[in-house]
Amino acid sequence: MRVLTLLLAAALIASPALAQTIPGTPDAPPQTALPTDAALNPALPTVFIVGDSTARNGLNLGWGDHFAHFFDTSRINVANRAIAGRSSRTYINEGHWTDVLAQMKAGDYLLLQMGHNDGGDLGGAKPRGTIKGIGDESQDVPQTTGPLAGKTETVHTYGWYLRKYIDEARAKGVHPILLTVTIRNIWKDGKIERDMGYTSFIRQVADQEHIPVADMATVEADKLEPLGPEKVALLFPKDHTHTSPEGAEIAASSVADALRQIHSPLAAYLAK
Repeated sequence: MRVLTLLLAAALIASPALAQTIPGTPDAPPQTALPTDAALNPALPTVFIVGDSTARNGLNLGWGDHFAHFFDTSRINVANRAIAGRSSRTYINEGHWTDVLAQMKAGDYLLLQMGHNDGGDLGGAKPRGTIKGIGDESQDVPQTTGPLAGKTETVHTYGWYLRKYIDEARAKGVHPILLTVTIRNIWKDGKIERDMGYTSFIRQVADQEHIPVADMATVEADKLEPLGPEKVALLFPKDHTHTSPEGAEIAASSVADALRQIHSPLAAYLAK
């Protein structure tokens, strides 16, 4: 709790305005001063983070940019490859997953966290949504913008896209781990929201694929809820989804703690 108190003090100085807690998926803030990807030591295993703006969002605003210091980086590389505004579908469609897959080698780890943008539209001006569920159903959607503009795209379920990441990573000898989705600053009856509707899908896919789930959302909620709405709002200065650097640090620590809880082999590389 001492660490949380210090982080809240820093947030109070940096962000005097309280966050709005209106449900929905806000746009990612403008992406400025993004860190440059460091070269990976090929002699070491690498943990790759694939996600959205909650993991990488401007300088130090995503939890993935706070993750490396939890590890012994003399023994493992930490590669944050999350991209703001992407869903499980658009991260693939725009070619980002192909790029990450090309960097992976046997023995690496994949931390996969998607969901905040998967509830969007299937077509139209911002076509990034996926079909709710984990089945093989699909829908053909004419696209007018993005990499598939002028074409008809076959849009799949959220679970279908998760399985694609998992199966293609495993084919290279990579160890995939699913993460539950980061907590939003939304409260009801004195309780913080713990699931925006994807946890069941994540667990079902993990069961199908026989891979672990690191439930960072529950760990993060357990850290935030005792603080109460007013103090937690200081960690969400822009909207209910995107945190301050202090909030990102809490989320990163929650991922590390969740890995310890499931006794993941990846936890062996944690420095603290």
